[in-house]
Amino acid sequence: MASQELALKLQRRLQWEEVEEGGLQPAPGAALAPEHESPARAPTACADAELSAQLNRRLDINEGTARPRRCKVFNPYTEFPEFSRRLIRDLESMFKKYDAGRDGFIDLMELKLMMEKLGAPQTHLGLKSMIKEVDEDFDGQLSFREFLLIFHKAAAGELQEDSGLMALAKLSEIDVAQEGVKGAKDFFEAKVQALSCASKFEAELKAEQDERKQEEEKRRLRQAAFRELKAAFST
Repeated sequence: MASQELALKLQRRLQWEEVEEGGLQPAPGAALAPEHESPARAPTACADAELSAQLNRRLDINEGTARPRRCKVFNPYTEFPEFSRRLIRDLESMFKKYDAGRDGFIDLMELKLMMEKLGAPQTHLGLKSMIKEVDEDFDGQLSFREFLLIFHKAAAGELQEDSGLMALAKLSEIDVAQEGVKGAKDFFEAKVQALSCASKFEAELKAEQDERKQEEEKRRLRQAAFRELKAAFST
């Protein structure tokens, strides 16, 4: 029913565009928009094109023929500053683990497998409901950003206790409360705490760089010791 209404609205809009742009007269008996939607009301062709695209997209989604929209490149460290770099890396590893298709998305069947392995199997409708709750682009699957959004909502207390998404967040091996927001019980308290640490990102990055330098130094010393030992045996 909703698909028919959207199709009718789109047909009316396209008919008015023909009348406005080509000066054509509507065909006798054609179903045009009501009188209060006169051509003089239409502001720009750009707005009409945007409306047509939105209606087409919604129609495709309702009919199950919508093509997936690719997730825009984003920086998880800036979009989710309440999460530590370690937590984001752990969540990324978990996401890739269940992204069997290696396409950067977790679809319904991959989510089904994930929930079964976590010990909280869901019905088909339950899985669709889980995706719908964080599916910002209506493509019927989870991008990495939408996957992070699950844990963001869990930490913020925005998920129902008996929901599938809360089960996913609780049953994962990653303790969001401990690793993501420094153990703070209250999400907003943790947000303030994170904001007060202006150099948090730089400190973590420097720690990673120092760790790599130490590993390089140890490797260099091992190589030097090996060369000395080799020289001793060769003399």
